[in-house]
Amino acid sequence: VQLVESGGGLVQPGGSLRLSCAASGFTFSGWTMSWVRQAPGKGLEWVSDINSGGSSKWYVDSVKGRFTISRDNAKNTLYLQMNSLKPEDTAVYYCAKDLRRLGTSIVSYGYRGQGTQVTVSS
Repeated sequence: VQLVESGGGLVQPGGSLRLSCAASGFTFSGWTMSWVRQAPGKGLEWVSDINSGGSSKWYVDSVKGRFTISRDNAKNTLYLQMNSLKPEDTAVYYCAKDLRRLGTSIVSYGYRGQGTQVTVSS
């Protein structure tokens, strides 16, 4: 299993970024996929899930209406479109496979990538 995130960077508050996660080594189209993030000095936070076909999506309340998760199963790629970014969105963002959560709390995950840094600052 390999998950490789890209698309992070420095953006001003109110700006947008689109993260990508290229997946390989497993049948991508058969798995629910997730985005999680870790802010400086904080624990891992669940952000969003998308089911295998892309028809169902779930978000943590703090990003609802601003972030959109999507996937392209033909390209084995997961995306996170982030709009109206806030300084509190600053974190390393990871895509994850086989994540288990209880509500918004992460219980475990099978694999995650190396992450991509998102910094929101003026």
